[in-house]
Amino acid sequence: MKIQFHGASREVTGSCYLLEADGVRFLVDCGMFQGGREARDRNYAPFKFNPREIDFVLLTHAHIDHSGMLPRLAAAGFSGPVYATHATVELLEIMLRDAAHIQEKEAEWARKGRGSHQLPRAEVEPLYTVNEADACLAQLHEVAYDTELLPHASVRCKFREAGHILGSAIIEVWVDEAGRTRKLVFSGDLGNAGQPILQDPAIIESADVLLIESTYGNRLHKTMDQTMDELVHAITDTLRRKGGNIIIPAFTVGRTQEMIYLLHDLTRQGRLHDLDIYVDSPMATSATAITMKHIELMDTEARGLMQWIKAGHKVPRIQFTETVQDSMALNQIKGGAIIISASGMCDAGRIKHHLRYNLGRPECSVLITGFQAAGTLGRRLVDGAKMVRIFGQDIPVRADLYTIGGLSAHADQAGLLSWLGHFRKPPQHTFVVHGEENIAFAFADLIRKNWNWNVDVPGYRDTFEL
Repeated sequence: MKIQFHGASREVTGSCYLLEADGVRFLVDCGMFQGGREARDRNYAPFKFNPREIDFVLLTHAHIDHSGMLPRLAAAGFSGPVYATHATVELLEIMLRDAAHIQEKEAEWARKGRGSHQLPRAEVEPLYTVNEADACLAQLHEVAYDTELLPHASVRCKFREAGHILGSAIIEVWVDEAGRTRKLVFSGDLGNAGQPILQDPAIIESADVLLIESTYGNRLHKTMDQTMDELVHAITDTLRRKGGNIIIPAFTVGRTQEMIYLLHDLTRQGRLHDLDIYVDSPMATSATAITMKHIELMDTEARGLMQWIKAGHKVPRIQFTETVQDSMALNQIKGGAIIISASGMCDAGRIKHHLRYNLGRPECSVLITGFQAAGTLGRRLVDGAKMVRIFGQDIPVRADLYTIGGLSAHADQAGLLSWLGHFRKPPQHTFVVHGEENIAFAFADLIRKNWNWNVDVPGYRDTFEL
C-alpha cells in the first residue's frame, strides 16, 4: 500500500491524497489550489495520475479547497462515485456550479483581451464549465454519519463528525491487502470544540496511519469571551461612533452562517442593537437555507437561538441580496451597514467590490474572520498592506482592520493536541498536512516531543510506502 500527496502538503489548499493498494486506487478529497500564480498553474496542469484509473473518491467536506477539482477530474475521465455526507452533497450542488460559473466568467474576461496576453492559451478557457460541474454532480453519493460504507471489496469506511462546517467529516478507512487490514484516519479540517452551531469533532481512538491537519498548529485562538468582546467593540465603534460600514469577507459555507448566528445571539443578549445586515452572496443565501434544513446537526444552543429568531422580537434586520443590481446598490450606503460577502480570502466575488468602495474610508472597518492563505488579497490586508490593487485600481487601506481569530472553523494548537490525545496508542505513521510549511514542521516537532510518534511532513507529490 502506498499514499501520494497531491495537495495540502506544506500548504493549506488543494487537498488531495491518492491511496493505492492491491486492486484499488482512490482519492481522499480533490481540492482546488488557492492564492497566487503557482496555485493557478497547478489547477490548470494535468493531474499527476490517471483519473480513469481512480475507483472512487471520499470527500471530507464541501469547501472548494477540498472539492473544487472534482468537475475537472470527471472531465478528465474519472467515472466512479464520490462519497460524501448528505449535507455536503447538498452544498456541492450550489458550490461546484458557482465555482464553474466563476471560471467561465474569468475565462470570458481573459478572452476579451484584458490580460489574456499574459496567460497561456489554456488559461483563457475555464478550468471547467457549468455543464461539466453538472455532470460531476451525478457522481455524488450520500453517506450517513457513523454508518459503515463499502465502496470496494477491500475497503470499508465511516464518516464521523468533524465540527468544521455543515456536513464536514473525519473519515476512518479500513483497507484489506494481502490478508492484512490497516486503518487509516483522515482528519479533514477539524473544527473548534465549543464553537457555535455545530457539534464537536468526533473522538477517534486508533489508527495505523493518520493524516492530521495543522492549519493553526502553531497558535492558540482567543477565547470565545474575548472574541465576542472584540466583535462587539468593532461593530459598536464603527456603526455608532464613526458612522461607517462594516465589511466582513466570509466563506459562503460555514463562516457566513456563523456570523449571522453570532450577530443574532449578541442582539438577544442585549450587547448589540438595531442592526442592518446584508448578506451579499447568492450562494451563501442558498447555503444558509440548507443549514436551516439540518437542525439535527446543530448543537443545543443553536436550536435555542432558532426559536428566539422565530419569535421575531427585536431581531436584526437582515437582507439577502440576489441580483447584481442589488449588490451594486449596497455600495451607495455610506454608513450603518454590516455587509457579509464572499469570498472569504477576498480573492474573488462580490467582496472585492465592497472592499473597493470601503477600504479607503477611515470611518469603515473590515473584519477578517477566517484563515487567509499566502498570496491572497486577504492575506495582504492581514499583513498590513497600506495599498492594494483591486480591479486594476490602487486602493489605499484607511479602514480599520480587525482580525477576529477566535471564530476560526479550525481547531487551534490546543484543540489539535486534545484531539490527538484520545488515541490509545501511537499510529504507526502520522502525516502532518494542511498547514503552511513552517507551521506543519513545528506541529510535527510538537507531536514528537509530546508523544514520540513517528511523524512526517510530506511535500507536494511525495509518495510513502505503508
